[in-house]
Amino acid sequence: MSDTTSQLAAKVWNLAHVMNNAGVGAGDYVEQVTYLLFLKLDAERAEDGLPSLVPESCRWTRLALLQGAELARAYAAALETLAAQPGLVGTIFARARNGIEEPAHLHRLVRMIDAETWSAFGADVKGDIYESLLERTASDVKTGAGQYFTPRPVISACVEVLDPAPGQTVCDPACGTGGFLLAAYDHMRQRKEARDRATDRALRERGFSGFDIVPGVARLAAMNLYLHGLGGGAETPILRADALAADPGRRWDVVLTNPPFGRRQFARVFTGDGEAETEREDYERPDFTVTTSNKQLNFVQHIMTILGPNGRAAVVLPDNVLFEGGAGERIRRRLLEAFDCHTLLRLPTGIFYRQGVKANVLFFEARPVRREPWTEALWVYDLRTNQRFTLKERPLRHADMADFIARARLADRHKREESERFKRYTYAELAARDRLDLNLSWLREEGATDPATLPPPAEIAANIADELETALARFRAVAARLG
Repeated sequence: MSDTTSQLAAKVWNLAHVMNNAGVGAGDYVEQVTYLLFLKLDAERAEDGLPSLVPESCRWTRLALLQGAELARAYAAALETLAAQPGLVGTIFARARNGIEEPAHLHRLVRMIDAETWSAFGADVKGDIYESLLERTASDVKTGAGQYFTPRPVISACVEVLDPAPGQTVCDPACGTGGFLLAAYDHMRQRKEARDRATDRALRERGFSGFDIVPGVARLAAMNLYLHGLGGGAETPILRADALAADPGRRWDVVLTNPPFGRRQFARVFTGDGEAETEREDYERPDFTVTTSNKQLNFVQHIMTILGPNGRAAVVLPDNVLFEGGAGERIRRRLLEAFDCHTLLRLPTGIFYRQGVKANVLFFEARPVRREPWTEALWVYDLRTNQRFTLKERPLRHADMADFIARARLADRHKREESERFKRYTYAELAARDRLDLNLSWLREEGATDPATLPPPAEIAANIADELETALARFRAVAARLG
């Protein structure tokens, strides 16, 4: 990030502290910045001769002249109108509301945004500023925003290993704020094919698709991609939808995703009183071979469906997906037999905003139908055993992923060699394991009883809770079979 970008990002974030003292939380502040910045950019587009995307009554040129209660009323009315618009505007302003009760603070935010000519900054600059806001919001654990963030080194490693190329399509069916999609775009535009103007335009306008069920998160993703120059004008590559509800009919070359953790899936239903949220037990889809309430297993099935011929996927998944019996075993068997499931990265704890998360990245490729299993061997890289990371004191860095990336690159898969942390398991070895358990480990944890090497108490407590939750799920599965 350049000095100019850093200064402007600091300016925007410093006002967040002022707002926080006035009772405006970080999440609400970022939402209001999103709304106002979009309107300011739309006004600058219009000044450059491009058509405005918003109705005349909602435009920046009208709001910027107001202050006090008049500004607050006009802003609230504009948000209500914009929420009903289609395409990109409707996605960004879905359920929009004025989260700044004090008109003087709202006016101050309007003045700050109005003071800059944002279109003069390149897409990288605007995008970096916005992403810095999102990251700082995620680091504020009180907001809960961190649940939507995947560590950047993990994202970069997934993209490096899959190596998407210009001309290929990329999808994230649980896109959060769009980190995987933006990393894939940054990677693809480094290729010499992307230097062709027509290729780059097609890549930006039609190459990326994202889905998220949470309106506020879809808004952040849509704005994030918009500021980075991705999308096609009034259309948005981000769809606010439950990706698991149905087969979208479209197929993608590359899928990169970190589905939300947790065992249950919540769905939005329409009632006579409006829209409500209810817990969804399962998804019955003709393309799903197994019906289950475990949403990570459902995401695995969904990705199996949406991968195009020879499509490639990297999916962040919790440990329970690797060993659960019943539906989990049947899905893993299909994955190993009908797909080339070639790589498993065991991620360390301490790298996510929720303490004690045990996660992995599973890499697999679509293959045509045949009788013999497509997975010849699963290569497992253990980045968890004897590794200690925290969000602040010792965060995961790109250098920590370098050995994995070097050993796991797809182009060199047949030249892979085993190492202390990288081990090969043949299909026969995996098929012989009870319940086709892929929760594989071979390294011994050192110093497990030394207090100096133990994880923080919060992480230990989270691990205990996770183990109890897993045990409870197994007991439920046994009870269901007995019933």
